[in-house]
Amino acid sequence: MIRSERWSPSDDLSLEPNALAAARETGRNLALTAGPGAGKTEMLAQRADCLLRTGACRYPKRILAIAFKVDASQNLKARVKKRCGEELATRLDSHTFHAFAMRIIERFRPALTGQNALDPDFTVGANRVHRRSITFDDMVPLAVEIVESNRIARNAIRQTYSHVFLDEFQDCTAMQYRLIRACFYDTGIFLTAVGDTKQRIMGWAGALEGIFSTYAEDFNALPLNLYQNFRSQPRLRRMQNAMVRAMDPAAAVDDAAIPGDAGAIDVWRFDDDDAEAEELASAIRGWIEDENISPSEIAILVRNQQGLYCKKLCAALAAQGIPYREEDASQNLAAEPVACLIVDFLLVVASGRQPGPYRRLLDLMVFSRGLDEEREYEARARWDRFVAATRCEVDEGDLDLSDRAALAGLVASLLEVVGRDAVVAMSSEYGQTQRLNDLIEQTLDRVHGLLASSTEAASALASFSGDRAVRIMSIHKSKGLEFDTVVVLGVEREAFFGNQDEQRSAYFVAISRAKRRLILTVSEQREWPEGARRWNVARTEHAEFVEYAEAAT
Repeated sequence: MIRSERWSPSDDLSLEPNALAAARETGRNLALTAGPGAGKTEMLAQRADCLLRTGACRYPKRILAIAFKVDASQNLKARVKKRCGEELATRLDSHTFHAFAMRIIERFRPALTGQNALDPDFTVGANRVHRRSITFDDMVPLAVEIVESNRIARNAIRQTYSHVFLDEFQDCTAMQYRLIRACFYDTGIFLTAVGDTKQRIMGWAGALEGIFSTYAEDFNALPLNLYQNFRSQPRLRRMQNAMVRAMDPAAAVDDAAIPGDAGAIDVWRFDDDDAEAEELASAIRGWIEDENISPSEIAILVRNQQGLYCKKLCAALAAQGIPYREEDASQNLAAEPVACLIVDFLLVVASGRQPGPYRRLLDLMVFSRGLDEEREYEARARWDRFVAATRCEVDEGDLDLSDRAALAGLVASLLEVVGRDAVVAMSSEYGQTQRLNDLIEQTLDRVHGLLASSTEAASALASFSGDRAVRIMSIHKSKGLEFDTVVVLGVEREAFFGNQDEQRSAYFVAISRAKRRLILTVSEQREWPEGARRWNVARTEHAEFVEYAEAAT
């Protein structure tokens, strides 16, 4: 056993300062925010290693990890085993919220009385049957009832665990949080809640939103942010680090810790936005055709008023035949996992080679289910037969995808084959049956409209998913996303105006979306667009923001 201050990351890995502080923390609850590529799972695995090796989690106490998806739960368990070794890793219990709730119900079932009483051989099914069967949606509320009403159950849980990890915590529902609070509030058990930065980029308590803010207040949690995006190439990471040095100096790393020349950062300056639009459209066409970059791996980000800033660029893209999609609130549907599942399946059965969708479907149906080799082979064979049979119906004209009723029947068959548990595990919101049904209906409406108005199913479906379109969006909508190439359009004082701390945070979100290439554009003039109420024609380069880029190259 070693002291926590003498503990160093397993496998000689290097953690950024805030990640190291989080891994070593033994006396506080933590609220940890991080963007994609920041190593959230690795930090939790290293924290488990530290807690177990230093005795902060003293035998026979255990660590409880709760995730929202089965694959995330399995990935964390595997990563902890890799970092801690087989013996120590056995003291980590990694579950989804519903799996944790089900364990409580099975262990303390006699605590349920009255209308919620259950027989010993109760089952989980599509309908609630008194004493005999519960639904997936019943699991968490029943677990809450047990923990809140039964002191023996509460004490048993609290005596089992010394530390709790809550992954993807920004997705936690009110009922799930109620379960966490009932189990662990004011107990001396230390919680580490980890979430992404779709809500806010800065990790101080005042910047937290929603359930994170409630948790931080209830549990007096120390807020920390992980800034380093390990998926970005070195030049881009050095630029991000330069901004961290300005925003949160203690969290910055030495540039020497980010070696290498890979990655590209360029500042493109134009006389006006006509020249900007033409050159950007030509460059994007070159990236797609000469570098074979998927259009969906290219993003145009704008601080605000994307429809006004990008009007000329959209026209230039259309003139060159480059597919693009302007993101707005109505297109949030394309990001829903159940919508992606449906569209991926339709792409596979309605068109030829679709390696991306095909692989995503195989991951869901076969590879992510933890099957042994024989069962994995059987699962893949069943899935391939289903796909082949459906494709045959489409090819022979027995199944008309442009018919709304036929499309709905096919989707119902798909969801039956996938299984309700697998669908619900895609998102914490899907435990609410009405929410899931509404999303399925919205997807059917959108897909039907696209297929009915197009003679080419593959291109119509691709426009829904965004798999083959340049993404144009506000910086705010880009939170949580990543792209090979990012263009931040209009790095100008007139675009990034107002409170500069807030603008700096937004700009950091924008530049940290890029994995390989970052382009910043500045125009001396932007023509007053039709429909604009307030607009500055003359523009001034945002010197500070551009300087971060030039210092990193």
